Amino acid sequence: MLSKIFSLAVCGVGGRPIGVEVDLAGGLPSFTTVGLPDTAVRESKDRVLAAIRNSGFDFPLKKITVNLSPSELRKSGTQYDLAMALGILCASGQLKADGRHESFCFLGELALDGRLQPVRGVLPMALAAKKAGFKALVVPRRNQGEARLAEVEVYGAQSLREAADFLEGKPGMQPAAPSDPALELEPVAAQAEDLSEVRGQPLAKRALEIAAAGGHNLLFIGPPGTGKSMLARRLPGVLPPLSASEALEVAQIHSVCGLLSRMDRALTLRPFRSPHHTVSTAALVGGGSLPRPGEVSLAHRGVLFLDELPEFHRDALEALREPLEAASVTVSRAKDSEVFPADFMLVAAMNPCPCGYLGHPKKNCLCTPTQVHKYRSRVSGPLWDRIDLHVEVPPVSFEDWSGNGRPAEESSAPVRERVGAAHGIQGRRFTGTGIFLNAQMGPK
Repeated sequence: MLSKIFSLAVCGVGGRPIGVEVDLAGGLPSFTTVGLPDTAVRESKDRVLAAIRNSGFDFPLKKITVNLSPSELRKSGTQYDLAMALGILCASGQLKADGRHESFCFLGELALDGRLQPVRGVLPMALAAKKAGFKALVVPRRNQGEARLAEVEVYGAQSLREAADFLEGKPGMQPAAPSDPALELEPVAAQAEDLSEVRGQPLAKRALEIAAAGGHNLLFIGPPGTGKSMLARRLPGVLPPLSASEALEVAQIHSVCGLLSRMDRALTLRPFRSPHHTVSTAALVGGGSLPRPGEVSLAHRGVLFLDELPEFHRDALEALREPLEAASVTVSRAKDSEVFPADFMLVAAMNPCPCGYLGHPKKNCLCTPTQVHKYRSRVSGPLWDRIDLHVEVPPVSFEDWSGNGRPAEESSAPVRERVGAAHGIQGRRFTGTGIFLNAQMGPK
């Protein structure tokens, strides 16, 4: 007795159809999963067994073999639970699919009581199902909004019993309303922190606008409390909003990492990532036994902010050279290799010396020249060269930041309009070259 149900796998930041083949044979009862499964996939047999029994079905006392094909692809994650359970029910004759199983993909982790739990990476898998020509997708109800962003027919199931009834063609489960990208976008102004909240620092604000206009990397150097982090956090608000295609790219990466918090809305605000200086190299640029995107990929089409730049591990900083040059990261392992997108603006901030007060007009620096040199040499010359703008951010006097009698600071909206106009000029200048911003120009 043999059955085949289709599911999907995450490969890098994309998806790939997976055939879940189930064979029931005579002999001592057993449950074997083949096809390079990882620990989470191998453990699914216990979840599937309990879910089938607690959903009112009989678990067959047979020799059960589950093959996840193609077998050369390593399988990870818990999204195969639903397809395995449905395959066992079809192979044992408890479900009559009548060919419907060949035109649908099934995703979902099973709880022991048969309920469906959400899984990560649904958006890229939904896009893969659409590309492969499947009629529709059945996902956990809580993943339904995320899958709709792929503009594919989606059914949200709450339990194994509900998915089984759907597979048999019983009425009940209805497709989710199609996603309208025009209605899903939220204005940037409703999401971003505003530049008007930063008092003073006209030179730093001008540098921020120039960096945004040309896509340049930027470094702020100044004593503590001068507004370096505030300025950096307001950069996404002065960048033009993401286009529909860019928003989908960003959403795919965040979906793979389980960070797509707004599953029913494609945001237009560019991502802003600010990892702590203790971040490991793998967490920063991507890695792991099964390669996963890192912070540089999560900042794709947006901003990567490194506060206290010299405090980062040297090997982590050196690993930034490739993505800053190539706008992508290649993570290679013995059994796998993935290329992750990493087209981001780097904004860094640092103190001028270890104590932070070198050049301060009112506080004395306690560092020796040797200490200052050692502190700054933590950042290598090649990385300095990849940062286009180096800007000193001096202290702001009380009179300047209190705002008494001073005109209101310029908000992000007019700055964003000027940056958008500059992007338009560059787009027309580089038509047909594959270049969009000044920072992307090569020596030629």
